[in-house]
Amino acid sequence: MASNKTALVIGELTDTGSLDSITGELLAAASRVTDNIECLLLGAGANEAGQQAIQLGATKVHTSEDALLTNINVDAMVEASHQAATQIDPAIVLVGKTLIGRDLAPRLAFRFDVPLVQDCVDIAVDDADRVIATRPVYGGNALAKLVCSKDPQVIAMRPKTFDPLPADASRSGEVVQISLSLDASVQKVNQVERITEEQEGEKLEEARVVVSVGRGIAGPENLPAFESLAKTMGAALGASRAVVDAGWLDHSYQVGLTGKSIAPELYLTWAISGASQHMAGCTNAKNIVAVNKDPDCNIFKESRFGVVGDWEKVLPGFAAMLSEMGVS
Repeated sequence: MASNKTALVIGELTDTGSLDSITGELLAAASRVTDNIECLLLGAGANEAGQQAIQLGATKVHTSEDALLTNINVDAMVEASHQAATQIDPAIVLVGKTLIGRDLAPRLAFRFDVPLVQDCVDIAVDDADRVIATRPVYGGNALAKLVCSKDPQVIAMRPKTFDPLPADASRSGEVVQISLSLDASVQKVNQVERITEEQEGEKLEEARVVVSVGRGIAGPENLPAFESLAKTMGAALGASRAVVDAGWLDHSYQVGLTGKSIAPELYLTWAISGASQHMAGCTNAKNIVAVNKDPDCNIFKESRFGVVGDWEKVLPGFAAMLSEMGVS
């Protein structure tokens, strides 16, 4: 059952000014609960990206390219989002649980004096026309359904939970520049330096194939073997929290509840036990293939295929098989 209330999707843009994938995912989620979907885009490129949002399901797009909204100025984005939402008066506000959204969503909910439903994986509408938000609890071992009694219902959606709707160039909608009153006083944190992450190949959260390693690979000296495997397979490299905490790879590689959520066609794990916090980040993977020497480890419960064995013995044979198949 769809509501006739307005949902506001707070979208995101990439560094190049195009529509970030999370925006399409949020628009798809919003379509589950209402036909009245408006979208807010903030920052350089917003005006041009507005039409992309229309093609992905928005009925109206509000944009602002104010100079304060550049360089991921979250203070300004919170103020802009609050002003825009006050003008639009939505019953539902959807935000992605991204690097930006984790900061923006709770502050926006605080300004409206409403609860925040965090890390949601599904939304629906009940008989009273309220949104039912579903989120994992107890480390992902159970699901809780939550209903907020006060509008706007601010909901932070887990990335990769919804697939964006197919882009429809025939869709029509309005793209308007929203009037906002922003000044430098809203900025409480000044950016001193911005370090751009250098990454080869696909982004981890966008990759169709991910090769991920756990602490069981014994040390960072063994990482080159898996980096080579990932390159051969055209895959992104990922890691468990234990690997990141040990300093073998930085946080941008982490898959899990406190890392990135992924939804690849193939998730190939090596020496990862499958703790619930890790599995929360790959629950939408289409196929999980696990290699671990412990036959009782949790990841085998979630895997489509599993190999019980030491990675040092399995990896050479796997690489040789890829070579025989002409994968290089």
